Amino acid sequence: MSLPELLSADNAIALYQAGILILVAGVTAFITAAFGIGGGVLLLAVMASVLPAPALIPVHGLVQLGANVNRAWLTRQAIDKAMVGWFCVGGSVGAGLASFIVVQLPLSLIQFSVALFILVLVWGPSPRPRQVSSFGRLLTGFVTTIMTMFVGATGPLVAAFIHRHRYTKIHLTATLASCMSFQHALKALVFSFAGFAFFDWLPLVIAMALAGMVGTWCGLQVLQRLGAPVFTRVFTLLVSVLAIKLLIDASIALFA
Repeated sequence: MSLPELLSADNAIALYQAGILILVAGVTAFITAAFGIGGGVLLLAVMASVLPAPALIPVHGLVQLGANVNRAWLTRQAIDKAMVGWFCVGGSVGAGLASFIVVQLPLSLIQFSVALFILVLVWGPSPRPRQVSSFGRLLTGFVTTIMTMFVGATGPLVAAFIHRHRYTKIHLTATLASCMSFQHALKALVFSFAGFAFFDWLPLVIAMALAGMVGTWCGLQVLQRLGAPVFTRVFTLLVSVLAIKLLIDASIALFA
């Protein structure tokens, strides 16, 4: 099989479309590394216009797995291991439950719920650190892991929760990347058991992951130069814009 056929998943997409996805993977990885959030949702939006519907969520998850693992490794010394540990416990239970769910909630309902919850988390009153319980961390992993099987990009929701801990910019980036790495790994596992043929898409995923590694490295260089107040403002703005976009998408789907 030729390289063009490999990258196009045996002609499931055009070669130029594969090239666009590889480029966008690098750009969106840069955005997430530099500003903490946003790249995953943007990548999902682009992929939704290119990939066949059955491949969208699993392929996006595998690409994001590579990007987040790379980002978590590069920032590993800043990871909040307690946060990640409880998140992973909840996520494991959520993935187990999701593998048995046969009825999917309406996408518009999920979008409304996620968007409103994000806005409350980001703009609502900030709890003291001791008020954020281990159970809350576990519950976040549980709920968002179930959601990610259906909507793909739950990064903004997880980020909004982690943001309430008032981490430094590097701790937020590192901890979020670790949580999302585990969640995307669980997603790949669930879709594998469901029979999705990841092998057909693996060459494209690897190419996109390599582009994401370059984008992540460049983004982390920008992150180190950003002042904490600037990072916080940009992060909050990006998460809020993504939540508003979800509300708009849900409204269009509901009234179309």
